[in-house]
Amino acid sequence: MSDFPGFPLQTQQFLRELRANNTRDFFAANRPRYEEFVKAPALQWVAAMGERLKELDPDIVIDLRTNGSGSLMRAARDTRFSKDKLPYKVNVAMMWWHGSGKKMQHPGFGMQITPDDAGLMVGMFHFAKPMLAAYRQAVLDEELSRELIELASAIRAAGYNLSGKHFKTAPRGFDKEHPRIEWLKYNNLHAGTHDIPPSVIIRSALLDVCYDHFAKLAPILHWLARVQARYGGV
Repeated sequence: MSDFPGFPLQTQQFLRELRANNTRDFFAANRPRYEEFVKAPALQWVAAMGERLKELDPDIVIDLRTNGSGSLMRAARDTRFSKDKLPYKVNVAMMWWHGSGKKMQHPGFGMQITPDDAGLMVGMFHFAKPMLAAYRQAVLDEELSRELIELASAIRAAGYNLSGKHFKTAPRGFDKEHPRIEWLKYNNLHAGTHDIPPSVIIRSALLDVCYDHFAKLAPILHWLARVQARYGGV
């Protein structure tokens, strides 16, 4: 089993400085610090946490590429269609996902370290059209919908909020009186926490702390994976 000593103090220090001076000049001048204190430990973390996550899902993908397609998200922001033109993300984000192909098209385990804390999530932040259609079929399915309601109850009882409701009214083509109409208003499904403090981020205990959260939230990933296996969605 892989070990991880914790992120260095310099990881969040760099992120705090970047937040205060989010410019290309600052990043270029401090790129060696980014490579040593952010990127390198993040890749080590991706590998170590990924190995633990295989205990929850043997088919989880651990991708150490750094071209934007792998588990570690790029530092640069895509500002083409955003009013916010700040060039860099002030967090470091990672993802491990179930299923071959593009990571955002599959349910996954995600984590980010911010200048102030760390958080994690399990599920999908957005359903593309095929996945939205598959999810709605699952809500109409008696077996899968029962599983969804049961896992939602268990996750809420564990202290997490299940998110994803988007539509205010019944989606077009669906009966507004359907007994599970509230679930049909979702266009994503995920839950997580953002209460991991710096004192944990810098310690080897981070592995166990995150694994405990991921284990409690893993039923979301397993359910979404079953939805894709039955109805497609990629």
